[in-house]
Amino acid sequence: MNTFGSIFRVQIFGESHGESVGVCIDGVPAGLPLTVSDFLEDIERRKGGVLKGTTPRQESDLPIFKSGVFNDYTTGAPLTILFENNNTRSTDYAKQRAIPRPGHADFVAHQKYGGFEDYRGGGHFSGRLTVALVAVGVIAKKILKNISIEAVISEVGGLPSIEAGLEKAIAAKDSVGGIVECTVNGLPIGLGEPFFDSVESLLAHAVFAIPAIRGIEFGTGFAAAKMFGSEHNDAIIAADGTTKTNHAGGVAGGISNHNPLVFRVAVKPTSSTPKEQISLNWESNEIESFSVKGRHDLCIALRVPVVLEAVTAMVLADLMLLNQNIQRVWQ
Repeated sequence: MNTFGSIFRVQIFGESHGESVGVCIDGVPAGLPLTVSDFLEDIERRKGGVLKGTTPRQESDLPIFKSGVFNDYTTGAPLTILFENNNTRSTDYAKQRAIPRPGHADFVAHQKYGGFEDYRGGGHFSGRLTVALVAVGVIAKKILKNISIEAVISEVGGLPSIEAGLEKAIAAKDSVGGIVECTVNGLPIGLGEPFFDSVESLLAHAVFAIPAIRGIEFGTGFAAAKMFGSEHNDAIIAADGTTKTNHAGGVAGGISNHNPLVFRVAVKPTSSTPKEQISLNWESNEIESFSVKGRHDLCIALRVPVVLEAVTAMVLADLMLLNQNIQRVWQ
């Protein structure tokens, strides 16, 4: 439910307006250098209020190590990291408790958990928990060493210009979505397993854990449906597996083939929008008009790149450790 991975096992916990959110990671190799400063760059990239169009809610988000680190090195024991929630305004949510917000998990969570769920700020369903995923990414990137992972925004509100996309949202007094592309360079041949644990399967699984992700495509993606087979096939031109084209996005048969791993994700518009909407009031059983209060992102896609890099690193680190274990068995 809240756990992912085979060897590099990740468990996230916490709620948006609870005392803290955090992560426990098992399978972290001993001896990795790790200090608070290692997290600052990626944590800053995820923060609200830093980029235009993001939520004004700001948290310090300094990682607090509770286990698994000693003398600035990982110990090999489960690594637990907390991030405190200090800048919350829960009253924004108490006022609208009876009216589930369209696009959010309010209604389904209420039904699933019988009204016992923490509804403040989206509770355990909140994008606030992605700070824990970013922390996982920092550690996973250390395991991956010379493998580079970079995610960039390629589209906002249907436009290639971030600024133009944000202006579109501002003019409409609404929110917009976007497209984020991720590229991984330096992957060895052989990561991934056929069928259920293919590189694409595991990445898609992890990527859809990021709130607001609505789609994913690898390589040429959906455009491949319009191509001829001879056109889509990537001709191998070197003994290291390098191909003339990369329509497959660096994966063949579910296994990395040494070429750059390339995929894109679609991020939906932020569900919390100032635009007036309608929803069911479950106390009166009437349809009512309302607008969402609180502090929210104009375009949540702006904060996705670093989170996407993190879950990508998480999946690849697990596959790398699994591959190393398999190699040890055969040696």
